Amino acid sequence: MNAPVETFTASERARLAPHVTNLDRPVFALVNLPETVKGALFARYSRYPGTLRRLFLDEFADSLPPQAGSGFEAGEGERAAALYERIFLGYGDDSVAQLGGAHVACEWVSNVLTKVLQRPRLAAYLEQSTRYIAYDAPMPGGRFRYFRHCDLGPEYERAMNELFTTYAAALPRVEAWAAERFPAAAGESPAAHTRAIRAKALDLLRGLLPAGSLSHMGIYASGQAYEQLILHLLAHPLPEARDTGRLLLEAVQAVMPSFVARVERPDRGGEWVGYLREREQAATRWAARLGLDRPAGDDGAGGPSVRLLHVDGDEESLLAALLFEAGGVGEEEMRLRVSALSPQERAALLGDLVGERANRRHRPGRGFEALRYRFEVVSDYGAFRDLQRHRMLTVQWQGLTPDLGAGVPGEIQEAGVGEQYRRALEVSRAEHERLRDAGLGRAAVYALCLGYRIRYVLDLNAREAMQLIELRSGREGHPGYRAVAHEMHRQIAAEHPSVAAAMRHVDTAAEPRLERILTEMRTQARAERVGGRP
Repeated sequence: MNAPVETFTASERARLAPHVTNLDRPVFALVNLPETVKGALFARYSRYPGTLRRLFLDEFADSLPPQAGSGFEAGEGERAAALYERIFLGYGDDSVAQLGGAHVACEWVSNVLTKVLQRPRLAAYLEQSTRYIAYDAPMPGGRFRYFRHCDLGPEYERAMNELFTTYAAALPRVEAWAAERFPAAAGESPAAHTRAIRAKALDLLRGLLPAGSLSHMGIYASGQAYEQLILHLLAHPLPEARDTGRLLLEAVQAVMPSFVARVERPDRGGEWVGYLREREQAATRWAARLGLDRPAGDDGAGGPSVRLLHVDGDEESLLAALLFEAGGVGEEEMRLRVSALSPQERAALLGDLVGERANRRHRPGRGFEALRYRFEVVSDYGAFRDLQRHRMLTVQWQGLTPDLGAGVPGEIQEAGVGEQYRRALEVSRAEHERLRDAGLGRAAVYALCLGYRIRYVLDLNAREAMQLIELRSGREGHPGYRAVAHEMHRQIAAEHPSVAAAMRHVDTAAEPRLERILTEMRTQARAERVGGRP
């Protein structure tokens, strides 16, 4: 790499060494520094004529406390804190808040709250999964894993205990059925088969778990993303969300306080929270006034569904957009040239521009973003939870209620626990209605099983549609969201056949045995190769 060589004295190298990787290279990372210092360095970088390492030596190194990198406010560095006060708070340069991040764990939060926490687009999340973790064992202290609050009353705890007791009793029965229904094939690893049987049972019984089931979530986000998330939590009508918002604010303040300094200022965060609350209240008020807050007639009687509401763009737009970066004329001229091609020529052109795509991670260019699809989906809440995690799209969802019904999986019937499953759904519905009638409508959602259905919108471009549909159609995925992905693909094919054909890694095959057996076999083989355990 042809870059100027920057020289440092021995003293400067000693000051830089703890904080810079690849000291003699033009590409390096910053380490062992508080997030605010790293963010302030990059903020100052845009108006500093020298290199980042020289900037650190000239303007920041002397202001660091002895144990820089501790992350606490005292460790931010005087200059860094002053720079944030002037640029971020004084001038409102929000891009500065994108230059530092933090890892935060949110533990013992409800599955309702996990959807609120995951709403920001520009953040990374890892959530404890109901597909891999059994909820039959109690928490520390001996109680089942569900959200509790004194306002919900003893009736709520009785109903939740019944749901979890039903789940715990059904799990070994469903596992035994699955083991008999899907015996291990010749040469198949017993350990892999056992894990696949367990996964099958957990998938089938997930719909019994209430939305109030507790989970853990790890988050990595920028200061800007945390600020927005905290504000939305503080403005949320659910008390659990507001409580978590305050705890999250404290956690981020301990790492990079300058990034969230505006949250507690009445003229900044205070006004922000007030605006968000007013906006939510206005939407709720108008929905009720227009009679849109409850299903009318047979609106909720049709079961699960996927409807393509709107398409924006056509295949000519797609081809012109894919050619744009390689061309030298305007997009309108490109559209004219493309429109003159025969259908066969257009198909060949699209095939060349998409390429071979040896696996689903090989994605076409941004020209695929010239097309958009808006889907309205009704699915069980468990499937929605997985699809909602795709944040590079617009997802909007209505409240979870029993109005859209719930189904009993056919394999649950075969396993002999269908009646217990239906009874649990009725217990869940009854407790939801009791809480709603008691004026606790927002919290009533905790009582509803994940098997109840919810209506939501997925608005996404063709490039994101390819990623979502190919990933979620995989045979090792949950049947609930597999069905949604397959139907989305079918409806795109009816509108734009060439676009659907480019999604060549959509898995439409029905796994004849166990959804996760292939993954478990691969995991077992890897473990055996390295002499470890999966």
